[in-house]
Amino acid sequence: MGPPLVCDPVGVGTTPEGETVELRVHGVSGGTAEKILDHPIVDRVAGDSHAGFYRPRPGAGPAGGASAGITVEAYRWGALTAGTAVRTASMLLLLPFMLSNLAIRLRPTPTDRSALFAVLCRLLAGTLTAAFVLSVVGVTLDLVAWQCVPYHRCRDARPYLSWLHALPMGPRLALLALVPLFALRVTWRLGARSARAFEGFGTPPSRPQPFRVNESLSLPGFWDDERTPAWLRRIHVAIGAGTLDASLLAGTSPAEGVAGQILFVAALALLACCAVLLCLPVPATRRKVRLVLRPLSAAAAVVTLLSLGHAALARDIHLLPGQLPGYEGTVGGLMAAQGLLLVVLALVAMTPRAPGSRPFLAGLGMPVVAAASVTVAGAFAAALVFRVADFLDRGSVPGPIRPDPSDAAPLDPPVAYWWAALAGLAALVIATTSASLTFLATRRRRRCDAARIVARDYPDVPAQEANRRDEVRETIARSRVVEELGPILITFLVMSSLGLATIAFDLIGIGPTQLVDKVSADPQHTTLLTAYVTDGGVWLISLLVIGLMILAFRSYRSAQTRRTVAALWDLGDFWPRTVHPFAPPCYAARAVPELARRVTALGARGKVVISGHSHGSVLAAATILQLPPEALRRVALLTHGSPLSRFYTRLYPAYLGRQTLCDLGDRLDWRWRNLWRDTDPVGGPIFDRPEGRPAACDAPETRSVDVRLRDPSSLTVAPEDTVPPPLERHWPYHTRTAYQTAARDLAARIG
Repeated sequence: MGPPLVCDPVGVGTTPEGETVELRVHGVSGGTAEKILDHPIVDRVAGDSHAGFYRPRPGAGPAGGASAGITVEAYRWGALTAGTAVRTASMLLLLPFMLSNLAIRLRPTPTDRSALFAVLCRLLAGTLTAAFVLSVVGVTLDLVAWQCVPYHRCRDARPYLSWLHALPMGPRLALLALVPLFALRVTWRLGARSARAFEGFGTPPSRPQPFRVNESLSLPGFWDDERTPAWLRRIHVAIGAGTLDASLLAGTSPAEGVAGQILFVAALALLACCAVLLCLPVPATRRKVRLVLRPLSAAAAVVTLLSLGHAALARDIHLLPGQLPGYEGTVGGLMAAQGLLLVVLALVAMTPRAPGSRPFLAGLGMPVVAAASVTVAGAFAAALVFRVADFLDRGSVPGPIRPDPSDAAPLDPPVAYWWAALAGLAALVIATTSASLTFLATRRRRRCDAARIVARDYPDVPAQEANRRDEVRETIARSRVVEELGPILITFLVMSSLGLATIAFDLIGIGPTQLVDKVSADPQHTTLLTAYVTDGGVWLISLLVIGLMILAFRSYRSAQTRRTVAALWDLGDFWPRTVHPFAPPCYAARAVPELARRVTALGARGKVVISGHSHGSVLAAATILQLPPEALRRVALLTHGSPLSRFYTRLYPAYLGRQTLCDLGDRLDWRWRNLWRDTDPVGGPIFDRPEGRPAACDAPETRSVDVRLRDPSSLTVAPEDTVPPPLERHWPYHTRTAYQTAARDLAARIG
């Protein structure tokens, strides 16, 4: 008779008592369950189509790489990001919000300034929402209603615009103001979607902490991804509504209109109130949340309705040449504020690092990613405004240089977008040059390091295998390129901050061509050259944005492209949303609690070896930190191709620093093995000991964690084979004997 069957109380089928399970967790874009299990016929035994647990069908044979006496199970979570076409395609539109949400997680190790980091990042995220609304306002209220419709050369042969000319300016602006509100609503829905698939698996924290200053991955409720976004979502909607109201009232309120001035002050007060709320922690109870959010939402709705009504009833609006009154100054002022916030964030992030730590970019990873979010948002806005202006302008590139202004509609986008285009072009050229120089400067050193590794692994190489040896050496050298990205990203941060700082010229009405005209000794030629360069920057960022849109369309049509795009989102959406609520949902908010629940249930019946590949090792580590003590006694950890130490410890020292990895080993009583290769561009050792640096942990068990695998296993062709062993690099690991040996040893060590 076989072992007795015990019904699974959480609905995961039946599991034999005393069974040893190897639970495989894949990395980014992990593919199908058949690939993870290396088996053609699998059945889902728990979970659903979004994320599920799979095993080989009974009677169909064991999984690939399975050790004798160990049942292999796979957790497939990739469908959380790549499962739905609309979800994956829409993520590209939310890229700036995702980057802003990611920035706060790259804060340095010291926690005494965490609250200040959170305030600065949330204020910067608030400017992204305002910038998004302003870009739609620039298209609808400024370009269409104010600049295009009043001029017959722009509206001729366009019946979809001609009918707007029959409306007075006030009702026209009020009608088109509904478009930014609709865009804000769509973005809200995109950020709030998929709650059933992504969220609801976490446990609320027992005692909320202001901004989670001392938060840890082992904190109960860490993966709760609904409470904070629900609070921030209402605030950002109010920011968007207040931005629209202020822009609308600036264009419709004459100087003597007392009602318009009162409403304008009310819109500014609404924005100021939102800024203050962003600086405060999330209230501890739902009652306090309602006490704050209900009046805020009501105020935003009342001010917006009154602003729309005031604009619809306005009849004495004087059409001034140029842009919508106040619009250009608002865009320039907002971008200048973003540049100031980035500089302050960089200064605050430059704190002394903890002894033995190696934070990414010396702790400047947070402002670098924040600058990337602002840059991408600016590129989206500038591309949208310029492409619409170019379309309405009958193909003439809008701007300050025109051969014959009488032949074109007087469309004039804000000068701030011209500065943004010029800064984007300069940042791209300089960052590309810096990347090329960095790779060339480090190539010799990387090749020398690779040559030493090859000489150690293959001391006696036959002459006929010299080409194969050189290929392995180049593979190892290329795998270490990612460590050389620091100077490139620092250059990007400096150029982004300087580019945003130059937008301050917009506050005094000076664009790139006007500035060159004032300071150049030969203004006729230099001004024209500057105009061409700036136009090139506009087209460049437009092409980049169009490329993203094509990629989004391909993601909608192609499952393979969808998996490729989702691989990037697997890295960006790992953390809960604590800064921007419109970012894509955190898939780990489901994956980690679900893994913890499954491991606990399996551990109650037998032994569990969690096998995490690549980013799956990060999910496995986060799961173990959430397990109760009684479950930890029945669990071991096998990581392979893991970026935990190589990247995550440096990128996120406040969450996955060296001390966290030591705590992880202590929790498991050091039942941990990590397999890595020198040819792997992602994985590496967990507890390496570089010369001149202190050890990560005092525990002697760290010496047995890392197991280095030679890749390839040999340079020569085996007698029974026809080709030499392949270079496996990052995948697979489970086919090697060392993997199966490690799994058996870990299972044997579990009490």
